[in-house]
Amino acid sequence: MNISAIDFNQQFTEGVSQALKKSAAVPGAFDSVFQSAIDMVNETNQLSNVAEEQEMLFATGQSDNLHELQVAQQKANVSLQYTVAVKNTLVEAYKTIMNLQF
Repeated sequence: MNISAIDFNQQFTEGVSQALKKSAAVPGAFDSVFQSAIDMVNETNQLSNVAEEQEMLFATGQSDNLHELQVAQQKANVSLQYTVAVKNTLVEAYKTIMNLQF
């Protein structure tokens, strides 16, 4: 069983936290966070495509492995939920920053 999506999510979280810690001192830290977010969206899209491909193979009778279909669907679902959670967190952080008064 391949759990690369879980490893990716952990790496993304660690990368974001490291980039945010260095953002004041390192120019281009936003680029790093933004690139990580783009990579996460691309990974989510790839997992969704794999799940859709497995569904097509199962529906047409080319594959009879229900386990692989369910694993692919679950990976895509978890990745999508995580991407949405990160997006919501970033939007909340943006709103908090915009509400700060100087």
